[in-house]
Amino acid sequence: MQIAILSFFHYFTPMFKKRESVLEVEEGKFLSPKFNDEGLIPVITTDHKSGDVLMHGYMNEEALKKTIETKEAYYWSRSRKVLWHKGKSSGFIQKVIEIRIDDDQDSVWMKVDIADGASCHVGYKSCFYREVPLGKIQNQEKIEMEFKEKKKKFDPKKIYKNQTNPTKL
Repeated sequence: MQIAILSFFHYFTPMFKKRESVLEVEEGKFLSPKFNDEGLIPVITTDHKSGDVLMHGYMNEEALKKTIETKEAYYWSRSRKVLWHKGKSSGFIQKVIEIRIDDDQDSVWMKVDIADGASCHVGYKSCFYREVPLGKIQNQEKIEMEFKEKKKKFDPKKIYKNQTNPTKL
């Protein structure tokens, strides 16, 4: 009975400091993240050495707490509706070097080490592997992008085998 009560109490105890004032949120020393109506906070993840943007994702409270505690990146998969340990399937675990939060504490920036691995489920190092051209648009319906990463780090068909692709049309 005591274990059940402790588990119940732990489940409903906030993990982070309650947001009580703008001054405390903006200038205070305590983490008080603001999650959106779906309970998520956006995260930009960069390579700690190069500064390259690897991916954009979302965390819920549990993902942020596990990331802080384990020093490995966890996200909330909006398409699968599950907690997601980044790199568990591919072997390219994101080792967290640093976490920063923006001024109003509603978005996170993570610097990670993926060694010589990748962060993109398509097989590239970065999810941002294409560049959108700037200037006059010739064809409004078909803007041709340039691949900035020419070679994949892994073959997604081999790594993910029978897993459902998270990209939705």
